[in-house]
Amino acid sequence: MSENKFYKNKRFNIYLPLLFAVVLVIGVFLGINLNFKSSFQKPDGKFFSISFDNYNKINNILNYVYDSYVDAIDRTELEEHTIKNLLKTLDPHSSYIPASEFREYTDPLMGKFEGIGIEFNMIKDTAMIINPIPGGPSEKIGLMAGDRIVKVEDKNIAGVNISSADIVNMLKGEKGTKVNVSVYRRGVDDLLEFTITRDEIPSYSLDIAYIVDEKIGYIKLSRFSATTHKEFRSALDRLKSKGMSQMILDLRGNQGGFMDIAINIADELLEPRNLIVYTDGHKRSRSYAHAERKGAFESQPLIILIDEWSASASEIIAGAVQDNDRGLIVGRRSFGKGLVQEQVQLGDGSAIRLTVARYYTPTGRSIQSPYEPGDTEDYFSSFFDRLMKDEPHHNDTVINDSLKFETPAGRTVYGGGGITPDLIVPFPTGENTKFFNTLINRGLIYQFAFDYADRNRDKLARYKNAEGFINNFIIDNTILSRFYQFVNENGVEYDPKDLENPDERIKNHLKAYIGRNIYGNDAFFPVFHKKDRAFKKAVKLLQSNDYITYLEPGAE
Repeated sequence: MSENKFYKNKRFNIYLPLLFAVVLVIGVFLGINLNFKSSFQKPDGKFFSISFDNYNKINNILNYVYDSYVDAIDRTELEEHTIKNLLKTLDPHSSYIPASEFREYTDPLMGKFEGIGIEFNMIKDTAMIINPIPGGPSEKIGLMAGDRIVKVEDKNIAGVNISSADIVNMLKGEKGTKVNVSVYRRGVDDLLEFTITRDEIPSYSLDIAYIVDEKIGYIKLSRFSATTHKEFRSALDRLKSKGMSQMILDLRGNQGGFMDIAINIADELLEPRNLIVYTDGHKRSRSYAHAERKGAFESQPLIILIDEWSASASEIIAGAVQDNDRGLIVGRRSFGKGLVQEQVQLGDGSAIRLTVARYYTPTGRSIQSPYEPGDTEDYFSSFFDRLMKDEPHHNDTVINDSLKFETPAGRTVYGGGGITPDLIVPFPTGENTKFFNTLINRGLIYQFAFDYADRNRDKLARYKNAEGFINNFIIDNTILSRFYQFVNENGVEYDPKDLENPDERIKNHLKAYIGRNIYGNDAFFPVFHKKDRAFKKAVKLLQSNDYITYLEPGAE
């Protein structure tokens, strides 16, 4: 909710932080057993006092501001703004969720939402359908990948600078309700009109699961939702039936979700009675979670990939596997989100997520990165500083003053916030890295790949499936020349020698994103992984005796 929208008189914003500060300071120094008196000046220059109830200070102040402030104030917005600012003084992750945003926060974690069932991206200020979700209402009624949504309920949404969030809000709705959309389809002169009946749409947390070679299987989880354990177990069983005896579990970019789901997945990887995680808080007694049942993948070689965006539930699993000497952690140090939030639903449909405890790995490491209460800005700034600087190869120097812990096998693991991998794979460097990163950061590879796929959809469909695309489609010199011309048209200079000896990462990314736009993740990840340094390192470790070596004490 924006500050400008909050008050009808902007001048009130100037005084609001001062008002909150006065309330907090007086509350701390006087205590709840003392009367709170605020002095205010009368029109004649003299002051008068108003006594407030000891136990309802904040509520009384809100009432007083609402009843007496010089300009009209929206009571609900005043309360919500106060709650948000109150929680910000505690820690970086306690938060308030307004009723209007509650479903947006919770639907992805529940594994379903209600809407028309499409994935879309904003391309040149137009909502273009990337994929109608299989079995969803949009696919059933005939919407296709590449369609541009021009109107929703006769309201133009193309070329008018409308946000993706606003479009989502227009298309989502309760099951059984209808929405009218007008669509432009390449090769069709007139707009196509569709009336779509909204339905319940599944939201998957497993991006892909496939066999890398005759032994190694790969599973990538994007979050820990209500359906994640079921998805994971199904993928695990399917890959094992194809001969998987070694696994790479990719938790990069996975920012967490439900703690109990993470515990269930860890239980599939650890032997019974192994400690998974414990929590402890000032008002919450220590609580332990152990593996309890026979898991589906308890003893076979296991590598977990993490990066700086792996957080919370991802860190619980990585920490449990590392501290129990169960498998290797490869990648870069994780985010360090080790605070337990308890969600309380309020009567108006809003909710509070309050931090009530901290997560600890089996060896006693706190997952949470250091922070100062109320200093959220510095907390996230320090994360981005770490991200920009990258981290050195040697674990001892990753965190200058980090605590060292010992696993049951005698291996050293590191505290100080986040999970430090057993094997760090830093960001790539080299002569062409700056140019490549510019292309990635400006989205030029993705944009070109999307346009190419859109223009050549019929030709690319002749490969019939992801496997056919992976094995037969190549980025030839003609495509590469068009790409460099596109790059130049978008203001990025390049060395003409790049055409003679092109960066293989560029060709790989172009193919991967073209494949995703036609065949989805089944085409994207197997291609992308060919130049994925952490993935390739994990495969090499599993294919050699190095995997065992790193599980021994003193391994580097």
